[in-house]
Parts: sequence; C-alpha cells; structure tokens
Amino acid sequence: MTSIKDAAETFLDSRRIAVTGVSRTPASHGGNVVYRRLRELGYQVFAVNPNADEVEGDRAYADLAAIPGGVDAVVVATRPEHAVGAVRQAVDLGVTQVWMHRSVDGGSVDPEATRLGREHGLTVIDGGCPLMYGPDADRGHRVMCRLMTLTRRIPRQV
Repeated sequence: MTSIKDAAETFLDSRRIAVTGVSRTPASHGGNVVYRRLRELGYQVFAVNPNADEVEGDRAYADLAAIPGGVDAVVVATRPEHAVGAVRQAVDLGVTQVWMHRSVDGGSVDPEATRLGREHGLTVIDGGCPLMYGPDADRGHRVMCRLMTLTRRIPRQV
C-alpha cells in the first residue's frame, strides 16, 4: 500500500486529468469545483458528462474514451453507482490513477469500483479531494483534509 500523501502527489503530477460528473448546473457541485480549480492551476482538464455538450464553458465528453489523446488520471465525481463504470473505462484505456471524490458526504466512493481498479493495478484513492493536497491546496481544503483524516473519512493508505 501507498500513503495517501504519496498517492496524491503522483496523481497531481499528472497533467491531463478527466473529471467525471461535472454538472451543467454547477452551484457548489464537487466535480465542478475540482474541475475549475485544476483548470486554474494549469492542468489540461476534460469534463465528462454524457448529458451535456458543454460545461463550465468548455466542451464536455460523453465518456473517457471520447477524450482525444486520452488522459493520465481521472477524478470520479459522480454518484457512487456510476463509479464502477468510470473505473472500468480507466482500466480499458490504460489510465492508472483514479481518485473517487469525497467531501463531507459519501461522495463518489464505491467499494466495488475501488476493488476493480486495484485488482487491475490502478492506484485508486477512495476518498478526499485532490484539492486538499499539494502546494496549491487552499486553506479551507487543508483544514478539511486534517479533519477528515482525523475522523478517518480519508484513507491513510491506498
């Protein structure tokens, strides 16, 4: 197993990241927050939403396979029952990094998706948020990371 900190660092070293579940009506949807912030930080991000042609002012893709040139990593920010489909696609496409987003709620974490990804050699981070880690993490995300780590809502090992 790998520490969450090391896994997060490797994930954030990826430059082409898909975010599944980016909503057409963003409000404070976790997927949209992650998508916007990664875009602001200079990542090449791709919104995945099978029900939209555009989100956050950018083209949306129906699935991971539709993204030209593929991606290095995937943030799953869908309902948990859709996570296994995203992980299956990641496996099929050779993507090795998957992060199932979880904030204060249950988030996108699905035990079957976690198991499937790990059985196929993927690094699956099953909880927390990529915005909680790295030198660009804002104060709010850093505080949330500490609290969620203390309450074990973020795994310490993946």
